Amino acid sequence: MGGASVIEQRLGSEPVEDLEHTNGGHVKLFCGNANRPLAEAVAKALGITLGQATVERFPDGEVQVRLLESIRGDDVYLIQPTAPPVNDNLMELLVLADAVRRSSAERINAVIPYFGYARQDKQTQGREPITARLVAGLLEHVGIHRVITVDLHAPQIQGFFYQPVDELSAVRLFAGYLENQHLTSNAVVVSPDSGRAEQARRLSERLNLPLAILAKRRIGPRETQVSYVIGDVAGKRPLIIDDIISTGGTIRRGVEALVAAGALPEVVVMSSHAVLVGSARENLAHPAIREVVFTDTIALNPALGYTILPTAPLLAQAIRRVHTNQSVSVLI
Repeated sequence: MGGASVIEQRLGSEPVEDLEHTNGGHVKLFCGNANRPLAEAVAKALGITLGQATVERFPDGEVQVRLLESIRGDDVYLIQPTAPPVNDNLMELLVLADAVRRSSAERINAVIPYFGYARQDKQTQGREPITARLVAGLLEHVGIHRVITVDLHAPQIQGFFYQPVDELSAVRLFAGYLENQHLTSNAVVVSPDSGRAEQARRLSERLNLPLAILAKRRIGPRETQVSYVIGDVAGKRPLIIDDIISTGGTIRRGVEALVAAGALPEVVVMSSHAVLVGSARENLAHPAIREVVFTDTIALNPALGYTILPTAPLLAQAIRRVHTNQSVSVLI
């Protein structure tokens, strides 16, 4: 892989007008400490400034929030991915929302580019919690009116909320990047498992490419094994698309299975959310991986050497459309 790069992409910009709601309130953006650069980029794309607030810690570690400007009657958007450290960032979001609610905002919208706890969406064994539902309940309890997110790990999480959830997709970002870099020739889109098949299908249709799926089975609580490859990958460049890369073990095993099935050792790995814990760096350094592409839903150091696609234009368009009561489905 070459040096890191942050790729600028345009989504068909709309004119920056006064973002005033029909009830007279203006858009106000605030953020916690999870990904301030992303929040600043969203504000810039909207042509407004990021709201002034302090999000700090008391000496005992408790979250301390104070808004430094009036938001009475405004349409407030809180930008905060609940990425690692998940509990700290989630608590910041909840306390921010409570501060906004008590400051008489008209609406409170949570922009959660990466939705933590999404992988705990069901019971896999007896006597387990469904933590994603718990998080949804907490967000509703503090007064969140709407959630905007990117590529939920499990689409059914939308049903955990009584409030609207707008799930955006990074597929259009990946498709644009692959076309711009001329990586679609003699390629095949690959889903790392059946759970991401829909995301992979949308990418393959956008690029008019064949689709393959890796069949895997679980051999332990945190270990999987790729059983076989569904689809023809022989002599083709695999374009793997996933929603989350955590340890990268699934990706490494998938790459090995693809190469064993005759695919070219020029794999492009794409993922919406770069969680990157444990041995992720080692797994993504596999010699058959040509490039790793992430979005910036989670703050990522460019020095790591991965390609980073900006999501600020996508999120800004969603905020603009929500605020002006336009459809968001065109961004999915």
